Amino acid sequence: MAGTSAETALLVFAKAPVAGAVKTRLIQLLGAGGAAALHGRLIVRALATAHAAAPDKLALWCAPDATHPCLRSAAARYRADLCAQHGTDLGARMAHAFATTLRQTKYTICIGADCPALTPQHLHDAAAALRTGNDAVFVPAEDGGYALIGLARHVPQLFADMAWGESTVMAQTRARLHAAGLCWQELATLWDVDRAEDYLRLQQSGLMNDLPSPV
Repeated sequence: MAGTSAETALLVFAKAPVAGAVKTRLIQLLGAGGAAALHGRLIVRALATAHAAAPDKLALWCAPDATHPCLRSAAARYRADLCAQHGTDLGARMAHAFATTLRQTKYTICIGADCPALTPQHLHDAAAALRTGNDAVFVPAEDGGYALIGLARHVPQLFADMAWGESTVMAQTRARLHAAGLCWQELATLWDVDRAEDYLRLQQSGLMNDLPSPV
């Protein structure tokens, strides 16, 4: 990223936009195909945001694998490395991605594809938080999770036996950071797109007009 010396990696974590397998809470509103199409647009938006932050390394980590045409095309468009996620749950997959990437770069920041309110400035601020001595940085989400996690070193206990998808994720994470004696910074809380009310908020926010078409 600007101001760094080949030291910061940005990871985008995403599931393949397969109808019926993603954005399931929006299927009643949008249909399986519509929910998958929205997910595809959110993936491209996340990659575009990450690319605009000019990281030293950009990677799209995909589930269940890296073969879906949308993922391959999006990675090519934004010159991102394409990697397959490995692990039995989200925590294991994130732990693997962080362990792998932190062997190659000094700082690693990971975002999902659910938070279109995330901007390149958030990513720059996260990188700055790590460069100034924090072990970790987060963008908390209104639903109790987080939209961004950045680490200056691998902290596997942040990912094991976590109640992913529940409203306690950020609170559990804070408790584990405190128990480990680590220092961290939290940026402004943002909202993500999971439920019907989130989709309506997306429409009202004007961000919907900025979502790229899937590639």
